[in-house]
Amino acid sequence: MNKLMIYGATGYTGRLVAEHAAAAGTNIVLAGRSEKPLAELASQLGVEYRVFALDDDALIDRSLTGVSVIINAAGPFLRTAKILIEATIRNGVHYIDTAAELDSYRLAEKLDSETKAAGVMLLPGGGGSVAMLGSLAGHAAARVHDPRRIRIAMHVAGGMSRGSAISATENMTAETLARVDGELVTVPNNIQKFDFGQGAVDSFQVTLPDLITIWRATGVPNIETFVHVTGGAFPQGDLSALPDGPTEEERQANRYQAVVEVTDADGHVVRSILNTVNGYNFTAIAVAEAGRRVLAGEARPGFQTPAGLFGNGFAETIADTTIADL
Repeated sequence: MNKLMIYGATGYTGRLVAEHAAAAGTNIVLAGRSEKPLAELASQLGVEYRVFALDDDALIDRSLTGVSVIINAAGPFLRTAKILIEATIRNGVHYIDTAAELDSYRLAEKLDSETKAAGVMLLPGGGGSVAMLGSLAGHAAARVHDPRRIRIAMHVAGGMSRGSAISATENMTAETLARVDGELVTVPNNIQKFDFGQGAVDSFQVTLPDLITIWRATGVPNIETFVHVTGGAFPQGDLSALPDGPTEEERQANRYQAVVEVTDADGHVVRSILNTVNGYNFTAIAVAEAGRRVLAGEARPGFQTPAGLFGNGFAETIADTTIADL
C-alpha cells in the first residue's frame, strides 16, 4: 500500500500532475479509461499504468490494489468524485482531487463521518484555488485576535483548459452564495474593487468552494469570494473545439494574484496579498506535493483542507509563491 494513483492522468491537468509527481520521485501509477494515451505517458515517465472506467465497482476495487492515495484529476467531478470517493471508502484509500466545483465539497461534508469511521481522508482541492486562497486566508486571519469576516478575491489570468471550461459550464449556478453567520446563503450579485498590486479593479462576487474550505479551516463565520478575470479566461462558444489548455509559454506569461481582507470583532481590517505562478502550474505542483506528503503519512481521517492539514504556509512551499502583508 505505497502507491499514489493519478486518475485522469492523460488529461490536461492530470498530465501536468503526473509529470511533477514523477519528477519528485513519488511512487505513482497512472490510471484512466483509455489505454493508448496512458501507455504512451507511462512509457515517457517510466511508471506503471492501469486502465479502468468508473462503471464497474469490482474493476475499480481491483485496480486500487496496492494504492494508498488517489488523486482524481478527471473532471467534470460531478461525474467522477462520488464514484471514486465511495471506492476509497471501500478500499481504505485516501482521496485527493483538483476540483473547483462546490458540489464536490458538499459531498465531502456529507461523507465526513463515514470517511472518519473508515480511516480515510478526503482532500478535495489539494491544489488550485482552494490551496492558494486557503493559505492566504489562514495567514491573514492569524494576524488578528478574533476574525469575524473574510473578503477574498482571486485574479485569474490567461486561458482555461477545455476540461476546466466544460466543468465550469456544467456546474454554473444562477445564485451567488456567501457565508453569513456560519451559513451558506444566497446574496445579490455584487461588484467590489480589489487591488492585486497594480491599482484597484472591479471584481465580481462568485460562488467558490472556498466558502466551505476557508470556513472549515478558520471558523470565521462571514466569508465572501470574488474573481477578477483577464486574458479571456472564461471562453465562449463551442467548448469542445478548445485546445487542451494554455501552452507552457501562455502559462508562464499569466501569473495569478489574490488579495484578502480580514475584519476582527472590533472592526479592525488587515490585508494580505498572494502572488504565484499560473493557476495550472500551481495546481499541478501543489496537488503532486499534497499527494507525496499524504503518501508519506501526513493524513487525518475525514474531510480536510490543504491549509488545515499542511498549515497556512503550504502555498508558499509551491513554486515561487509569496504572501505579503499590506
